[in-house]
Amino acid sequence: MMDITGFTETQLDVRSAVAQVCSDFPNTYWQEHDQAQTDPKEFHAALAKAGWLGIALPEHLGGSGLGISEATMMMQTISESGAGMAGAQSVHANVYATQPLARFGNESQTETVLPKVISGEWRVCFGVTEPNAGLDTLSLKTFARKDGDVYRVTGQKIWITCAQVAKKMMLLARTTPVDQVKKPSEGLSLFCIDLDRERPGLDMRKIKKMGGRAVDANEVFFDNYEIPADSLVGEESKGFKIILHGMNAERCLLAGEALGLGYAALKRAAEYAKERVVFQRPIGMNQGISHPLADAWMKLEGAKFATYHAARLFDASKKDKSISAHSLGVACNAAKYMAAEAAFTAAERAVLTHGGMGYAAEYDVERWFRESLVPRIAPVSREMILNYISEKVLELPRSY
Repeated sequence: MMDITGFTETQLDVRSAVAQVCSDFPNTYWQEHDQAQTDPKEFHAALAKAGWLGIALPEHLGGSGLGISEATMMMQTISESGAGMAGAQSVHANVYATQPLARFGNESQTETVLPKVISGEWRVCFGVTEPNAGLDTLSLKTFARKDGDVYRVTGQKIWITCAQVAKKMMLLARTTPVDQVKKPSEGLSLFCIDLDRERPGLDMRKIKKMGGRAVDANEVFFDNYEIPADSLVGEESKGFKIILHGMNAERCLLAGEALGLGYAALKRAAEYAKERVVFQRPIGMNQGISHPLADAWMKLEGAKFATYHAARLFDASKKDKSISAHSLGVACNAAKYMAAEAAFTAAERAVLTHGGMGYAAEYDVERWFRESLVPRIAPVSREMILNYISEKVLELPRSY
């Protein structure tokens, strides 16, 4: 049953319950963790205690058994609470990176790893991006060489979020050289590995970054790093198809996070515009202030409808085989693009509405503005989404 807003009772219940957890973590908490660049472990623990880290994981493993629609609502609520992208990213991988494991992992993997992730005991990161491959996932060079009952991993990953605090990494690596496969998408395998800092062959280095400083981003180096053969998730050489299952889900989650960021910034800007008096009148009376904010709100609303349409389509596609991969990919990519652009517009205008105080950390909008660049870049750039829509919808020649 849906209410007048188009959301189900379950989605609204998720929003209310998650917002209650977030209310214990005011903006000052996020300001401090951003400035000190320290992990928001208390926030992660609170969400785990309330049972939200398994929102989209099976009930028999301790999860809630809900869909990506509800998970997207959770991520929007976290970001909108003032936590921003940093708060969302502290749990993002726990929601997204565990999806391939839940679907394709063997019984031992799922029953060992997932309950500990859901309880908050273990954290997870996702190791795909490489410095010399970027968005060209099929050009990955990290190699896992089979050696008896182990694989030996050599290579480098970059922009790995929460690697410093993660116990497990979902690692995509090549297991067959690209010149020995029929298609570049073959020969890639997915592993669920331990990040054992004491074991030889593993090195992690933090990347100093503009925004989202409360969560770490890293370069991860493997040098003949040994992992058990039973770390393999699903079949060897089928890893690319496995992670494709989760890519559309991640676009929905990122769109939700961007929406939350945009709505938080817009709310703060409107409040300031009502309170700030210049020339004996609140600045919100000036159309030079009010019109850009009204425009930002409409952009967010349009992106919101696109986002939850995509999320509902994703959930329905699990049972309804008439929903094509094409229509799902178009919806999820478009939603991510629209939400990212709307969030950036709202955050920028929030800073400008505050004038000089928009540059001050205590007003939060500078933090949200810095973070609004993240969904425009990750997990896929604006330009690649425009390429995708040009090719798949407008049927224009492929440009890459």
